[in-house]
Amino acid sequence: MPARVRFAFAVIVLFLLMTGPFLLTALIIWTETQASGRALLVQVLSPHLTLGFVLTALGFAAGVGVVRMLFRQYVQGLLRMAEHLGLMLGANRGFRVQPEGPPEVQALAQAANELAGQRDALMVDVEAQIARAKESLELEKNRLAALMSELTQSVVVCNLDGRVLLYNQRARTQFRALSEAPGVAGGGELIGLGRSIYAVFERNLIAHALDTIQVQLRRGDSEVQANFVTTTRAGQLLRVQMAPVLSAAEPVPAAPGQGSEARPEGPADVGRMLTGFILMLDNITRNFEVESRRDRMLHELTEGNRASLANVRAAVEMLEYGDLSDDLRDRFRKVIRDEVQSMSTRLDSTATEFADALKVRWPLEDMLGADLIAAAQRRIEQSIGLPTKLEDIDVSLWVKVDSFSLIQAITYLASRLSDEFGVREVRFRLSAAGRLAHLDLIWSGQAMSTETVMGWELESMRFEGESSPLSVRDVIDRHDGEMWLEREKVRHRAFFRILLPAAAPREVLESGIHLRGEGRPEYYDFDLFAWSEKSHELEERRLTELTFTVFDTETTGLNPSQGDEIIQIGATRIVNGKLLRSESFEQLVDPQRALSAESAKVHGISAEMLHGQPTIDKVLPAFHAFAADTVLIAHNAAFDMRFLQLKEAQTGLRFDQPVLDTLLLSAVVHPQQASHRLETIAERLGLTIVGRHTALGDAIVTAEVFLKLVPLLADMGIHTLRDARKAAEKSYYARIRY
Repeated sequence: MPARVRFAFAVIVLFLLMTGPFLLTALIIWTETQASGRALLVQVLSPHLTLGFVLTALGFAAGVGVVRMLFRQYVQGLLRMAEHLGLMLGANRGFRVQPEGPPEVQALAQAANELAGQRDALMVDVEAQIARAKESLELEKNRLAALMSELTQSVVVCNLDGRVLLYNQRARTQFRALSEAPGVAGGGELIGLGRSIYAVFERNLIAHALDTIQVQLRRGDSEVQANFVTTTRAGQLLRVQMAPVLSAAEPVPAAPGQGSEARPEGPADVGRMLTGFILMLDNITRNFEVESRRDRMLHELTEGNRASLANVRAAVEMLEYGDLSDDLRDRFRKVIRDEVQSMSTRLDSTATEFADALKVRWPLEDMLGADLIAAAQRRIEQSIGLPTKLEDIDVSLWVKVDSFSLIQAITYLASRLSDEFGVREVRFRLSAAGRLAHLDLIWSGQAMSTETVMGWELESMRFEGESSPLSVRDVIDRHDGEMWLEREKVRHRAFFRILLPAAAPREVLESGIHLRGEGRPEYYDFDLFAWSEKSHELEERRLTELTFTVFDTETTGLNPSQGDEIIQIGATRIVNGKLLRSESFEQLVDPQRALSAESAKVHGISAEMLHGQPTIDKVLPAFHAFAADTVLIAHNAAFDMRFLQLKEAQTGLRFDQPVLDTLLLSAVVHPQQASHRLETIAERLGLTIVGRHTALGDAIVTAEVFLKLVPLLADMGIHTLRDARKAAEKSYYARIRY
């Protein structure tokens, strides 16, 4: 309701309140009085009516004035304040409300100004944090850009919608070269942030590669990738490797019959789902052009030398005649010399042109045959709605294929069977045949002629809205294979048999390999660039910000001062509060002394295992370099450090960096516990021990224990390295000496 309407309403209410009771009383008296009395009443009151009306009018005017004043001070004043607050919140953050009006309104204005001041202080702090975050993000982007710029391969990162999120300069240059009109402005704009990768690659090709990756993720493969070769609109040939971008969101289910405990550590184990993909591109057009020229040269060389050899053979046969004249004999000899010289020239020319060229074939990728057929089944059922079944599949057979074009060819054949012969179901069979694989596409129904099969082979593949310039014969030739039609008269069936090259089975990685540093790094942290060891004192650094080397030793015995030696060193790293399992150090050491049976029972290392291993003077420098510029961590560190200190004179190396001991820190956190053995602490903290009593296994367990102890120490006010060392020094166990 507008302010003026509300003011008018207030005036009307005031008028009714002031005159209503008087008028009502007069009306009641008038109605209750007899007619004769009314005349007398008018006569008596008439002198006073004028005065009454005047006084009422004056009172009403005074009331209107008071209402107007209150309306201006409170209603209109608050409305003005609301406008001023709108300015402070919006267009002019530095604006402040001027305290005016009655004390209550002024107090409200003052409170609003104080809240605005607090808001501004918070906004300044938030903006400063945002600025720092943007600066950090910009630094990370610049570092990532610098790293990508050094790559010799074109790299493009996309989300699942095919939108480009990231690419390097080499990719931009390559896509400009792949453009149909690279000299035209915009020729290089095939790629750009937010642009669709489907402007370059066929959507079905990307979808097929993503499908292959999903199968590998579900199976729990340690190395997940897909490879394919395609042509661009400009006729360029690209070899593409696709890798997944995974996010910790939902676990990828394991393949049927394969539990998580049976899989090596890999992307599937940490419960992540596919959120995008990375494309790494190589332009192999030149390789194929070189091969094409080589094939032409080989053809010319073969045909040319065939004619020369025929001439040489004829001349030699003529020379065998004994009655040949000297003139003719010289002429035939000249023919032989000329033809041999011609062949020599052709051979030299070929050798010169292709001396630095390698033999290149269409790249085929190793693939598990069962995966190929599973993908073909999904494609047939989804694209043409034709049911499929399996029979006699060799699940251990690997094939070397271009999976996209081959599945396209199989789907095309199934489509023709369904459309032209009314086939209602197809079956797959896969078997090994020496170095080849037999892939059979089986159906029941009407027989077809060889001419029909040849027609299908030679036509360009078109089905269900999809088309390809390739024919089935092109795909088969690409695989150096064969295809033919066979009939099973007894069972009233027929099948296409496709011969494919078999591949060697992939080697399954042992789970322990990841612990030995042969797998991929688990993580990389750009926060490493945010500080320098030379510019900060380690003692004042927070434990969550430091880099640690967590290590353990296995020895010939428990008495370093009496000649016991190190036989194994294992170590891993903690960076910015994260355990990097793949950044590890593990090495057996020849102690050059006898190994006691008692110690061998503990760590399982035999004298035969140590024979031929490097000695400590070779191993210790490598470990010293691995642990450089870090804080050392060990469990019962005094024991391990004593062995290292006794080797200082022999190696000239000093491990003089700070040392933390998880045994002492556990005693700080849980002083009332009776045992602080590593197994007991791990159990207390809910950790699972794997690989106990190997140097690297113990180092990893110790690192996990330390990471669990850090927040418990923080709850006790122990945040920095200095805090941790001082607290540990007060422990009873700190008095143990070796």
